[in-house]
Amino acid sequence: MYRVNKNNKKWRNAGLYALLLIVVLALASAFLDRQPQSREVLTYSDFIHQVEGNKIDRVNLSADRTQAQVPNPSGGQPFLVNLPNDPDLINILTKNGVDIAVQPQTDDSFWLRVASSLFLPILLLVGLFLLLRRAQSGPGSQAMNFGKSKARVQMEPQTQVTFGDVAGIEQAKLELTEVVDFLKNADRFTAIGAKIPKGVLLVGPPGTGKTLLAKAVAGEAGVPFFSISGSEFVEMFVGVGASRVRDLFEQAKASAPCIVFIDEIDAVGRQRGAGLGGGNDEREQTLNQLLTEMDGFEGNTGIIIIAATNRPDVLDSALMRPGRFDRQVVVDRPDYAGRKEILNVHARGKTLSKDVDLDKIARRTPGFTGADLSNLLNESAILAARRNLTEISMDEVNDAIDRVLAGPEKKNRVMSEKRKTLVAYHEAGHALVGALMPDYDPVQKISIIPRGRAGGLTWFTPSEDRMESGLYSRSYLQNQMAVALGGRIAEEIIFGEEEVTTGASNDLQQVARVARQMITRFGMSDRLGPVALGRQGGGVFMGRDIASDRDFSDDTAATIDEEVRQLVDQAYQRAKEVLLNNRIILDKLAEMLVEKETVDSDELQEILTSNEVRMAALA
Repeated sequence: MYRVNKNNKKWRNAGLYALLLIVVLALASAFLDRQPQSREVLTYSDFIHQVEGNKIDRVNLSADRTQAQVPNPSGGQPFLVNLPNDPDLINILTKNGVDIAVQPQTDDSFWLRVASSLFLPILLLVGLFLLLRRAQSGPGSQAMNFGKSKARVQMEPQTQVTFGDVAGIEQAKLELTEVVDFLKNADRFTAIGAKIPKGVLLVGPPGTGKTLLAKAVAGEAGVPFFSISGSEFVEMFVGVGASRVRDLFEQAKASAPCIVFIDEIDAVGRQRGAGLGGGNDEREQTLNQLLTEMDGFEGNTGIIIIAATNRPDVLDSALMRPGRFDRQVVVDRPDYAGRKEILNVHARGKTLSKDVDLDKIARRTPGFTGADLSNLLNESAILAARRNLTEISMDEVNDAIDRVLAGPEKKNRVMSEKRKTLVAYHEAGHALVGALMPDYDPVQKISIIPRGRAGGLTWFTPSEDRMESGLYSRSYLQNQMAVALGGRIAEEIIFGEEEVTTGASNDLQQVARVARQMITRFGMSDRLGPVALGRQGGGVFMGRDIASDRDFSDDTAATIDEEVRQLVDQAYQRAKEVLLNNRIILDKLAEMLVEKETVDSDELQEILTSNEVRMAALA
């Protein structure tokens, strides 16, 4: 490395000297070209005698008439005459038939002419000089560093993030705690024959804390920590990615034991030979080099690779196998207890009023990730500051939850009474069908205040058990379709089929999607049986092969359409029956929405208990 730096410095000095020599030569050339040459001077009296003796037939006067040039009879340089201020000079020359020529007036001085002639060359030389300085700056030239790794190296804990700052993902934290402990106390593991894991792959939805875990590892580990993004390997030039992978592992081997963190590894680790045109050759060569470095002919003892991705389905199978990534840690959305811990972490430094109950907030936010909860409390603080409050109250938290889920309120939008009534009946239809369906999520709040692209919204509180397990029964899906159709049916009952609006377009799309998935993916069709139909092909440019044609016949496709239609019709009839049997409650709920614009779960429950209710029939 010292020899390279020394050679670079030598060539840089030589280039500077060459530039200086070129500038000096250019200035000298321009100066010499502009120097006046020596001429023979003729006295004024001799000049007048020769004019009167008809020996001079032409005179070239300067513009200021202080000098004159007289032709030399021998053909040499013209004589130079310094002229006094003689008013009779022109008359004498004219009287003797001398041809008079006057030089044009010019304002350019000598140095101005020199500067104008050298401006462009000097500008080019200065630009070349700056380019050379930029190219030769640093420990080596850019060309020599182009294939070097861009990984950030931390020899000491600098992230100021520890495992104490990570909450709600205890299992994932435990896995990485063992990795850090292995590096610090390797003898305890090797004594019983355990080997250090080569790689840990963090998998989970966006915002669940994968990168935060890596920062905590960097804060906890007492070993060098290399961090790099998967996109930093691949460039438009062939071979750069593979070169950067080699350089990264060379640095890591020199600092072993150490940890290498690759964020968004799917940018470089997607399946090879997939996608339109067979994939990206440069990216695939980078992946090949990464596979070789992680578990190839030469070992990488003492290096632990931690990678994060939210697209494990597109990763190459050779990258996922044990020996490269020995552990796959799922960093999933937190449950109720995890959300409460995360809220406690992000509540630090925020002034909360006594009415703020983090337990209620955790119960109201199923499906929220750690990033969502952090954003929720931050939005609450912003709303409190906007309202000139000194503390964050539960009202700000509730408004922030609605804002995060559905967008900000559009309070300035003017709604006519007819439109307000229509939206009220639409949302009341959703809420009433949902409240009277057996085994469905309870209604949380109903609002006809426009938010985002929605004219009104009905919030339901999802079941924590369903959210965590991801298991939904056939009856629940049928109830979900009926609830989605409730708004459209309420419009038909109150205003007639001719006055039905397009407000239910998203609801109809949801119903069609759920019904088709029940038939083709979940095997919930009596006619077709428990069969999955249709290949689930990925996107062409997402690291998957081009989607194949359907794997069923035209007759089966017609049967699928009939089954979807039957499921939708059943949901429609159930929802319509509920609304017709509880018409009085529907009207009261809609009137309350028109008056108050927002109805919470307690107010809805009060309406239901004060009237005769007829529940929906089982599907």
